[in-house]
Amino acid sequence: MAPDTTTRWDDIAAGLAAAGERVLVPDLPGHGGSAGGPLADIDAMAAWVLALADALDLDRIRLCGHSMGSLVALAAAGKAPERIERLALVGSCVPMPVSPFLLDAAQNEPERAFALINKFSFAPADVLGAERRAAFELANLQRMQQQGARALASDLAACNAWQDGLAAAARVRCPTLLISGELDRMTPADAVKPLSDSLEKAGCSARIIVLAGAGHAMMQEAPHALVDALRGPN
Repeated sequence: MAPDTTTRWDDIAAGLAAAGERVLVPDLPGHGGSAGGPLADIDAMAAWVLALADALDLDRIRLCGHSMGSLVALAAAGKAPERIERLALVGSCVPMPVSPFLLDAAQNEPERAFALINKFSFAPADVLGAERRAAFELANLQRMQQQGARALASDLAACNAWQDGLAAAARVRCPTLLISGELDRMTPADAVKPLSDSLEKAGCSARIIVLAGAGHAMMQEAPHALVDALRGPN
């Protein structure tokens, strides 16, 4: 979710590692602990992910990404289908348009943009509980403020501009999980159907999983269910 860091994946990585999985959770350039400026487009981010795998001598990898990260994972799988063993796209849809008022706020009123993102990132308070949602919003706000307005504006623009999702899906050759939140208002569960159809037409197994009671930020709202979904069969 733009702008994001590896800390959002702490519970998921721990759950997968406890199950015996080898997990690598990198920060994209200009995010978290990675130096440099944010990359300007999804294809550049995907190329960076594949270059990281090269640097680590990983010929075959499994990829998982959330929101913008799902676009990056999909683009990487489309660029190098022979290298991807399994794909998991969390909170995804293609294309992934960003509303003009949010794009404008990211450029000119970042605190307003942060507030808008928090408003739509989580399931309603009557589902999550008011205290739990407030804690999620505070942690998310602090994360976004640490990343800064530049990363936010760049990431949102990259999501909005990328129109190659269905074409990338047509080149994917691995089993794919499409994981959505039942109450996701950013990438609604029913919006994943065109992506699923494109993967199926390409001959891939595309399994859709909807996490009950979860919004867009599934890593925080439903970490155990998300780990179980990632560990389960495609």
